[in-house]
Amino acid sequence: MVTTSRELTFTQAILEAIRLEMRRDPTIIMLGEDVAGGAGREKPEPEGWFAARGRGLIAEFGPERIIDCPIAEMGFVGAGVGAAMTGLRPIVDLSFIDLIGVCYDQIINQAAKMHYMMGGKVPMPLVIRTTYGSRPGSTQKHGGGAAAQHSQTIYSVLAHISGLKVVVPTTPYNAKGLMISAIRDDGPVVVLENKFLGLGSRSHVPEEAYTLPIGKAEIVRSGRDVTLCGIGRMTRMCLDAADALAAEGIEAEVVDVLTLAPLDEDTILESVSRTHKLIVVDEDTPTASMARDIAGRVADRGFGDLDAPIKTVTSPEAPVPFAAVLEQIYAPSSATIVAAVHEQRRW
Repeated sequence: MVTTSRELTFTQAILEAIRLEMRRDPTIIMLGEDVAGGAGREKPEPEGWFAARGRGLIAEFGPERIIDCPIAEMGFVGAGVGAAMTGLRPIVDLSFIDLIGVCYDQIINQAAKMHYMMGGKVPMPLVIRTTYGSRPGSTQKHGGGAAAQHSQTIYSVLAHISGLKVVVPTTPYNAKGLMISAIRDDGPVVVLENKFLGLGSRSHVPEEAYTLPIGKAEIVRSGRDVTLCGIGRMTRMCLDAADALAAEGIEAEVVDVLTLAPLDEDTILESVSRTHKLIVVDEDTPTASMARDIAGRVADRGFGDLDAPIKTVTSPEAPVPFAAVLEQIYAPSSATIVAAVHEQRRW
């Protein structure tokens, strides 16, 4: 039973999940760039954003289980696939989702397909942990500024692949629970973390190990006038927009998607059956996005419940800009969500 909680950041919650599971199961290993602080030192005190993603783990588990890798993503993702096939339960830290481009074959043709191709006889207990996203309102001094090759939100590319589960936590609490579920899953799971989600903020996280179901969305705010469906950090934007709309007398219900594959269509449809309007908010670019996929599924199964066309709020059809003044307005914000609600209500 979960009994005790204290406040952690998003990253601390993820690391606690990994630490608890590695204590429980000696077959769990972690691979990635700088996860051991560089050069595999046994008790490093690493600095910087990369090192924070594995801070403290090598001191407890040693270089045999916390393995620093070179900048060769195809190689160490492939090593993770091989390790999963031969009795280990690897966590591969890919640093940025943008880097799937250099190890895509290992993910879509090996990790995602091996269990199926071997008739279910070969397990694939692999977790790929990676980050995504740009930062609205950013300056290069205080985050963001990572430009077009390190700021993308291309999770729809992974959600498209049969054989992969793809989760996008939004709070420290569900980040820990979903990470533990991913580690215990016998198939490949991608865990996506927005680089700026909860930056500087903390929330309550139980000390004990606990799991949350993969494939289940959550209604995080009730309302009757419109459903705002958010993914990752966009759920926070939806909640901010709902606060602003409430001041106008508009009650927005907010659905936190949490899992992109398998997608929980039923929870979204249940909400739309009450509000009769849907706006999907997605940090990705619009073409072939999760926003349009969700909109299409609701139009297919819930068309009779809709009183207005579905709206999608996404980033523009362009690479993420380096210039801070442009990055500030690139991703959806609470203001753009509110504007979409007003536009939909004029229909």
